[in-house]
Amino acid sequence: MKKLLTATAATALLAGTAMAEDVKLGIMFGFTGPIESLSPAMASGAELAMKEVSDSGKLLDGSTVTPVRADTGCADNALATSNAERLVAEGINGLVGGDCSGVTGAILQNVAVPNGLVMISPSATSPGLSVMEDNGLFFRTSPSDAREGEIMADILKERGVNSIALTYTNNDYGKGLSEAIKSSFEALGGEVTIVAAHEDGKADYSAEVGALASAGGDILVVAGYLDQGGLGIIQSSLDSGAFDTFGLPGGMIGDSLPENVGPDLNGSYGQAPGSKSEAADAFFAMAEGEGFDGSSIFVPESYDAAALFLLAMQAAGSSNPADYGGKIMDVANEPGEKIYPGELAKGLELLAAGQEIDYVGASGVELIGPGESAGAYREIEVIDGEMKTVNYR
Repeated sequence: MKKLLTATAATALLAGTAMAEDVKLGIMFGFTGPIESLSPAMASGAELAMKEVSDSGKLLDGSTVTPVRADTGCADNALATSNAERLVAEGINGLVGGDCSGVTGAILQNVAVPNGLVMISPSATSPGLSVMEDNGLFFRTSPSDAREGEIMADILKERGVNSIALTYTNNDYGKGLSEAIKSSFEALGGEVTIVAAHEDGKADYSAEVGALASAGGDILVVAGYLDQGGLGIIQSSLDSGAFDTFGLPGGMIGDSLPENVGPDLNGSYGQAPGSKSEAADAFFAMAEGEGFDGSSIFVPESYDAAALFLLAMQAAGSSNPADYGGKIMDVANEPGEKIYPGELAKGLELLAAGQEIDYVGASGVELIGPGESAGAYREIEVIDGEMKTVNYR
């Protein structure tokens, strides 16, 4: 009898062990390219959620989570598609990413949909992604630029701006955002003197700035990227005296911009996704303990993207995208017990017990419509060489 019990226990132990697995989540951000200064902290945010879940031992009968990084180049569709295909070949169970809107759409159409791969982007904000055919595989924890256009228009009018010149990076992100800013600002009675594209990676932006200066405006709004074209436009504008104050949408928000431009950027302002809450403060403290800046743009959203994957897997009892994809909206929204940063183990326990959760996370997650964030924003101003949050919207 003793031998029989021992054998049974051993069989049960082996069965339990067999159910545990190594869940792989891809992380695809622009580690090179026009937002390369933002990507390391974003990746650290996603990996913090993965580590929290792995350390808990509560995911899918003790499964661990392994992050697998790959580069999108932010604006390189061929690179992004190739690297996404490589991650699929390596057996990832889901993809945190992409980052920039154009490469995200390319990955979705060329890799995710054909392979049934779920994607959750923390930073791809083009309105075009809301209507792209995705077979229910695409979600995002950042709000659409359609909403950011409204927020920016409100900020400009409240600051007494009556006319703007507007330049945008010539890709899906820039086009969609510039259209949203223009239509929203004009709806409030503002004048848009010019809407002009610029290319990233140029050494000289004097021609573009000349055209913008000729059109005039109270302020130049730069819907670009802080590490490439947007930076070049601002530097050329300051060098020529064309403009001295700039409107800065999300792609321009990051510490590298004031560091590269210097004190002449003081007084410029804009907005980026973010919320004021005890949950956000708790996440910032967690990130600080791990040695990275949790308040950097799209970092809370990256933590939340990874967390949603793992909570949805637990709710489905499976790491298969075909099983857990339909659970992402469920765990992100009411009803259920609210789950905050640092409470992923609690969320996993509740789900394992068959209970419902409402994941709030670091960015106040609420998914609406086609699986995108309802969204809150921080109003940001450059003060004494630093990007500081001056209001929440």
